[in-house]
Amino acid sequence: MSADNILIQATDLWRTYQRGSETIHALGGVNLELRRGEMISVVGRSGSGKTTLLNQIGCLDQATKGSLRIAGTEVTGLKERELVKFRQCQIGFIFQLFYLIPTLTVEENIRLPLIFARRNDDGRVAELIHRVGLEDSRKVLPRQLDGGDMQRVAIARALVNRPKILLADEPTGRLERKSREGILAIFRELTRDGLGILIATHDPELAREADRTIELSDGKVIRETENKV
Repeated sequence: MSADNILIQATDLWRTYQRGSETIHALGGVNLELRRGEMISVVGRSGSGKTTLLNQIGCLDQATKGSLRIAGTEVTGLKERELVKFRQCQIGFIFQLFYLIPTLTVEENIRLPLIFARRNDDGRVAELIHRVGLEDSRKVLPRQLDGGDMQRVAIARALVNRPKILLADEPTGRLERKSREGILAIFRELTRDGLGILIATHDPELAREADRTIELSDGKVIRETENKV
């Protein structure tokens, strides 16, 4: 497979913390590869290392040792200012709690990352509003939306800077079945466009919808399952 198709390549990735005299291995030698157009689910009990892994790949924290290449760039040695710029360009994030700004409209929430990046792209904002099916809600505030639509706004906001990777931490944890199915449909469409998606979840149904499932325990990969032929 061409190296250009590999969006995430983690090799022997460790994250270790000291708690008094105790050494905590939040990640212990994780190996992971995510390709263009692929969706991977990461499962495991609370404390297994799912969020720590997403923080590493999202460049929110740095590994104790090991290699992490994202979109062809080795990120383990980058300085904080370089990591901030890299995140803006390459990685989108969505979360269980949405984290929308309550005083901003749907359209303004989606536009926010462009403002931080000092860019203007009205066409991209309009394209994403259409893509997530919120044309009739673009001027409303988050409190006027249900949970599924709030997550649609969060997805559009995560994509506005045209990242190559989407990281999702329990993206359907607060949604009812119909809304979960709608979010999954958006994810599938995005992977067909070449986006790579990594999802941390406790939801077994969502996990099975991914191309592969990786199970963590005590910071280590204990099982990897191909979900689709």
